[in-house]
Amino acid sequence: MAPGATLGLLGGGQLGRMFTVAARTLGYRVTVLDPDPLSPAAEFATGHLNTAYTDPGSLDELARTCAAVTTEFENAPAEALNALAQRIVVRPSGDSVAIAQDRAREKGFFAERGFPLGPAAAIRTEADFDAALARVKLPALLKTARFGYDGKGQARIDSRAALERTFGEWKRVPCILEEFLALERELSVILARGASGEVAVFPVAENQHAHGILDITIAPARIPEALAREATALATRVAADLRYVGVLAVEMFVVGGKLLLNEVAPRPHNSGHYTIDACRTSQFEQQVRVLCGLPLGDPSQHSPAVMVNLLGDIWRGAEPPWEAVLRHPGAHLHLYGKREARPGRKMGHVTVCEATPERALEVALAIRRDLGIE
Repeated sequence: MAPGATLGLLGGGQLGRMFTVAARTLGYRVTVLDPDPLSPAAEFATGHLNTAYTDPGSLDELARTCAAVTTEFENAPAEALNALAQRIVVRPSGDSVAIAQDRAREKGFFAERGFPLGPAAAIRTEADFDAALARVKLPALLKTARFGYDGKGQARIDSRAALERTFGEWKRVPCILEEFLALERELSVILARGASGEVAVFPVAENQHAHGILDITIAPARIPEALAREATALATRVAADLRYVGVLAVEMFVVGGKLLLNEVAPRPHNSGHYTIDACRTSQFEQQVRVLCGLPLGDPSQHSPAVMVNLLGDIWRGAEPPWEAVLRHPGAHLHLYGKREARPGRKMGHVTVCEATPERALEVALAIRRDLGIE
């Protein structure tokens, strides 16, 4: 579909904001469907349907006025995507999103296809406790099967009593119990896959988390080339098995020198923000290209990069000292336009591009210190 067409977007957060900027740059109009009247994406969009994601009138308007629809978060109602797909192009499909929305279903999908996984067990009722504790050694991590992200819906489990207590406190919603692993690296592979199966894969990224939220991304990852090739092949196979069309993030662990799948995100990913400044094509432009049936862009990286997340914690009642960022010529500041800074809330990010990975990391860590990131 040619520039000038209108693209629909379910979700209006920062990922939607960056998608909208990419789409507008390529000449497309964007209508955002998001219940937040202060949606960050809506600031750049040409239209904002300020209703629930399942509102029939809004879904009808998207179907009537948009050439294609995508989403910026995995918890977009799969049924809304499937309903829209009866009338217009929707990428990714509701079926693909539905698998990523449910950790138990996702783990089952991986296991059935022989993907490498760490020990885990689904818990739907108290009757599953014995089998889960026989399969998964303690300490372990209990996660809600749905709606958990950025450390939410997760709890450390050190005993059966802790499992019983936490499961009860969470109103007995379906969960996954995952064994704690001796992680050597946390990696992510972001790729774009077109409707005809063509794939463009970004360099493997290395991620560091703090309090369950992504803190730093280093790209390319500091791993052997052979392991990077294996990670790329693994992510490509995941996308093919999902029959995925869109931008997909595949998260992995390195344990004992081997790769284990963690989870997928059916959208651009926080760990791919570096692609805006360090790659020939960003993950957000790729999302536009896939949605519109355009040729995929070149995902190659032209500069080593380190991305630092900026959380609401550093506002401390006043605007942070951005000169601490902008005095570095290789630093790129991205703020998301959110009106209220809260602890743990993603307010922006900084990407540092330098001639060497070591220098990029050195500058990024200096920026973290200067901004008071703990």
